[in-house]
Amino acid sequence: MDGLLIVDKPGGMSSHDVVARARRILREKRIGHAGTLDPLATGVLVLCVGQATRLSEYLLGEDKAYEGVIRLGQRTTTDDAEGEVIEARAVPPITPERLRQLEAQFTGTIAQTPPQFSAIQKGGQRAYALARQGRSVELEPRQVTVYELRLMPSDSKEAAEVGHLRILVRCSGGTYIRALARDIGEALGCGGHLIALRRTQAGRFTLADAVTLERIEAAANAGTAAALLLPMDRAVADWPAAYLSDDDARRLRMGQAIALPTAAAPRAAHAPGVRVYDSRRAFIAIAHWDGMKLKPAKVFNAAPPLVR
Repeated sequence: MDGLLIVDKPGGMSSHDVVARARRILREKRIGHAGTLDPLATGVLVLCVGQATRLSEYLLGEDKAYEGVIRLGQRTTTDDAEGEVIEARAVPPITPERLRQLEAQFTGTIAQTPPQFSAIQKGGQRAYALARQGRSVELEPRQVTVYELRLMPSDSKEAAEVGHLRILVRCSGGTYIRALARDIGEALGCGGHLIALRRTQAGRFTLADAVTLERIEAAANAGTAAALLLPMDRAVADWPAAYLSDDDARRLRMGQAIALPTAAAPRAAHAPGVRVYDSRRAFIAIAHWDGMKLKPAKVFNAAPPLVR
């Protein structure tokens, strides 16, 4: 079983928990995720199944989209609702004009300090492991890009009175929405933390592609789980493609570089690699193009054709 499984992650489970459950349901050990979601968060979690685990590196840094809720007036240890409240301050009046100013302030390329409770490595240890020991971790700010940010008062009158903001974000991979909530709260002078988060998009995959764990389990019991997997070449669908004859495909699979005529040369000037297919349009490899030859980087045993 090879392909991409887009899961609508439920709240309360870590990404590792989702992977472990998928392994049990599908009876497949080779499953990994391409981009962690915090236990609090729900939404799009991309799982790579079987041979597709070798493509996960190409999915990790892709852009993301989220919607969530910030509670103003409280700082927590984790910058979300799972941590302990460490400070409470009054929430100032917030006008629509002030929200537009905040959107402009936090849009574009910004320096963001990751949360203390994060998977960032510090001295060979995860920051969250050090934070759980009560040790203060000094993390360096990182450059992230927020392409679009919208802040709105909560739809609920009661929540709005407490100081809740709805947040919609499109951002680069590696952006912490928890940290964004924290920094928006600090910019308002009252502090804040994230109380709800849903990832609506990861790279080219959206909630429309996602299935629940319950649906996966039902399909597995019915023997139809494979039908829920997307073709593994969807992981690199925006890369250029090369189509080989049977002889060239056999040679490439053996590790040989393949020269191509000019008319068949992939346009790969700005792509990390090239998708390679055999004469039956089965996805067989990732290769590098040097302008003259295709050099295999990853070769797959693609049984059925994977391109629709």
